[in-house]
Amino acid sequence: MRAPLLLAAALGLATPVLAQHAGHGAPPPEPPAEISTCEPEHAAMGHCSLAPTADPVDPNCPPEHAAMGHCTPTRADSEDAPGGSDPVQAPPVAPPPAEAFSGPAHAADAVFGAATMGRVRSDVLIEEHGGMRTGRVLIDRLEVSYGDGSDGYAWEADAWYGSDYNRLWFKTEGEGEFGHDIEAAEIQLLWSRPVTPFFDLQAGVRHDIEPDTGPAHLVLGIQGLAPYWFEVDAAAFLSDEGDLTARFEAEYDARITNQLILQPHAELELSAGDIVEREIGGGLSSVELGLRLRYQFVPEFAPYVGVSYERSFGGTADYARARGDEVAAWRVLVGLRTWF
Repeated sequence: MRAPLLLAAALGLATPVLAQHAGHGAPPPEPPAEISTCEPEHAAMGHCSLAPTADPVDPNCPPEHAAMGHCTPTRADSEDAPGGSDPVQAPPVAPPPAEAFSGPAHAADAVFGAATMGRVRSDVLIEEHGGMRTGRVLIDRLEVSYGDGSDGYAWEADAWYGSDYNRLWFKTEGEGEFGHDIEAAEIQLLWSRPVTPFFDLQAGVRHDIEPDTGPAHLVLGIQGLAPYWFEVDAAAFLSDEGDLTARFEAEYDARITNQLILQPHAELELSAGDIVEREIGGGLSSVELGLRLRYQFVPEFAPYVGVSYERSFGGTADYARARGDEVAAWRVLVGLRTWF
């Protein structure tokens, strides 16, 4: 009886001791694994914490906003950051040093000599930069006209030769009716010199060819390209008899396609006074308006069709009525424009 009681007592005393040392053989619980890297977007979602950095965080661009592309952080020591120290200084602005002007104006002069290179620069300027001589012949109008029971013809052409600075021009134009003498024709010989990038001053002589030899004129005019691509030709004529007249022409090429071109044209004739022998009245003597549609097979060959309206005014209209001619007339045109 005493033995079982002693065994139970021993077991009761040993139980707390065994329980105290029971955990000594088992491994301790592992702490949660640390994240080796912590991306800013993970930190923004609370998955991890960013390690502190040496640079202070830009208060205007926290890391989570920068990670999402909402802003770009700046260093606290930059000149744009608030409270930054040691801002970046702009480089100083100063004129070139005196040594930069100590050499020759043209470096090639030191190798080939100033005299040789001076001739070369002059040749390049004259021959290559506007001084090269070229030429062109343009037949702007070569046409026949139909209207009011009378069929007629007309031409207008010019040619030039020279450089961009000095050119010799030849111009001619005229008109008439089939079966009759030439009504009016003229030739001009002009010298041309640019006065602006788009206009040339022209001066020379004009000689009229009529059924009889007409008067000679001194010519002073201007020709060029006005704003919005209007081609303009204006000239004043002083005859050897003291008569002063003027002419103004303007036209515009409206490209419907690369080959189909519509060209409106206007021409005004003016006179400072009455010229009885030529049946021209003072003031605005006549106006011609035309509209030509040409098809440009190649730039050098372009046939056209069109219409024109001519009207005389003032004393010129009175002379036309006295001859039995119409003061105003419409005409249908068929012609060719070519150049080479």
